[in-house]
Amino acid sequence: MYGWIWRHLPGNAWLRAVLSLMLVLMVVYVLFQYVFPWAEPLLPFNDVTVDGAGAGAGDAATTGRAAAEGAVR
Repeated sequence: MYGWIWRHLPGNAWLRAVLSLMLVLMVVYVLFQYVFPWAEPLLPFNDVTVDGAGAGAGDAATTGRAAAEGAVR
């Protein structure tokens, strides 16, 4: 695909490099301005279930810290 784009860009290698850089920047702009904001509500990044009442996560951290403090003394 990239070879096809490179062959169809006009000009010499320097102009093609500049045009391909501009194409990449345009794609990144479109992704950040339109595609990612559209897709954000569809993704589960805000579905956080950590509430502090987990299955012993706090106990393991406290036990590990106590064991480390005991080993230092």
